[in-house]
Amino acid sequence: MATNPANPAPGQPPRRPAAPPQAQPMQAQPVQARPAQAMPAQQQAMAAQAQATAQTAEPDEEGDEESYGTGGKRFILFNAVPSWMVSMVVHAVLLIVLAMLSMPSIADKAATVLNFAPNADEEEELEELEIQEITPLDVQVTETVTTPVSQMTTVTEMIPTEVTNITPADDLDAAPAEIEFADFSERTAPKSDLMQTLGTVAGKGLEGRGAAARSQMVAANGGTKGSEAAVAAALKWLAVHQLPNGSWSFDHRVCPNCQGRCTHPGTLTEGNNGATAMALLPFLGAGQTHMEGEYKDTVRRGLYFLSGNMKLKPGALPRGELSEAGGSMYSHGLCAIVLCEAYAMTHDRALMQPAQLSLNHIVYAQDPVGGGWRYQPRTPGDTSVVGWQLMALKSGHMAYLQVPPITIQGAIKFLDSVQSDSGGKYGYTAPGGGSATTAVGLLCRMYLGWKKDHPGIERGVEYLSTAGPSKNNMYFNYYATQVMRHYEGEKWDKWNVEMRDWLVNTQSKNGHEAGSWWVSGGHGERGGRLYTTSMATMILEVYYRHMPIYGKQAAEEEFPL
Repeated sequence: MATNPANPAPGQPPRRPAAPPQAQPMQAQPVQARPAQAMPAQQQAMAAQAQATAQTAEPDEEGDEESYGTGGKRFILFNAVPSWMVSMVVHAVLLIVLAMLSMPSIADKAATVLNFAPNADEEEELEELEIQEITPLDVQVTETVTTPVSQMTTVTEMIPTEVTNITPADDLDAAPAEIEFADFSERTAPKSDLMQTLGTVAGKGLEGRGAAARSQMVAANGGTKGSEAAVAAALKWLAVHQLPNGSWSFDHRVCPNCQGRCTHPGTLTEGNNGATAMALLPFLGAGQTHMEGEYKDTVRRGLYFLSGNMKLKPGALPRGELSEAGGSMYSHGLCAIVLCEAYAMTHDRALMQPAQLSLNHIVYAQDPVGGGWRYQPRTPGDTSVVGWQLMALKSGHMAYLQVPPITIQGAIKFLDSVQSDSGGKYGYTAPGGGSATTAVGLLCRMYLGWKKDHPGIERGVEYLSTAGPSKNNMYFNYYATQVMRHYEGEKWDKWNVEMRDWLVNTQSKNGHEAGSWWVSGGHGERGGRLYTTSMATMILEVYYRHMPIYGKQAAEEEFPL
């Protein structure tokens, strides 16, 4: 290392510093000495000594010069500065430089911590973080990334189980987007362990549908071998009338296996979603799923049809719609019950997403003012449509899917608006006391937490018991039988014997119609033989399935509010 001219070695006299170079040519120029008379005597002596030393020193190299500042100026340490001070400054500067070289930059550390790159297989690119300033304070960095639903790949954070506000803003006339179920993944269908806060005990509602428990529950709750034989014959008739694409039609004549051999087809020809759901519900009630049972292929093809027919609509609340021209929200409610029950019975994750999406559409379609449902979304409700939607929500709740409490509160508000006799009777769109709407309203109240000793339940059960089973309204029989079964006691025993024996005795026994029913009243004309057969079969399954409630414990358990 060359010796600094301004800092000679100890014991040597100071040398004259090399003259700064001029711009051109690039050669050192001699420094003009100041006139001796302008210096004090002490400075003159020091200058003379420096001049004598410079004459014997070797020429300075260009690299020996020290540069300071940013404007291209060079400063020379005047020889008037004591040598010990210059040495101290130089060593201090060297120590600082060495310290800086040995310590990593704080900015580099921060960049190492914050600039995590995504995996190579991830589609989403993170924006680069530009560090403006690093301070020793505790800084919280928050980044909001907005990702369209169609670009979602993996979601690791679950949706909260408690929903305090639902504000759908989707356009009812908007065309459905073509989005695969996998795109919604677990964002729309929370994991079961997170949904345990809803309060239902896992699996308790499904035990009655198993082969072992089923026979015991039939004997204990009022069923007979004759009623079970009728169920088996009905399932066979339904399976034979499935269409090649996996669906069913209320006009059963279109089935290649029937070709008009069965009488009384339904007049509703544009409701295949609803017809398929009506046909699948008795299979599920008897413990037949797409994964096990004699009719697993029949159930699988039906579920595949419904899932493939779902119209997907993204938005703040991703949803899947199964309503149709012939059935509107009636069809959607029935399909949602099927998807939720099938998922609850099998835990097949392929069904979790369509089941949750169907519930999301029910949440969206609720009347934001009155809390009910009707044929079209977000319009004032009626008790009949409300019943099917609430059955679906209960099925979803039992399957640990997401059911917003605010939606249940809206349903309660609607029931309050159509009840009479202190909750013992219910009208269609206003307070009243029709038999069918009263049965629907009472069953909804049971789902929503009213106990058997509630005055409204007691009055309602007395009303239904007095009326007795209907011989021309299978819709009334379906709801009223469930109410009476949950109420139990002598009134149920009386109701059950009359209802059960009448169905067993009126089932068709001959020809291609064997195993089916036909009742002209109620919705029988529109739904035809398929509709009445489905309803009658579910009534005979009430001993072990309580459609759509899966067990006695669940019947006594209300929705989360």
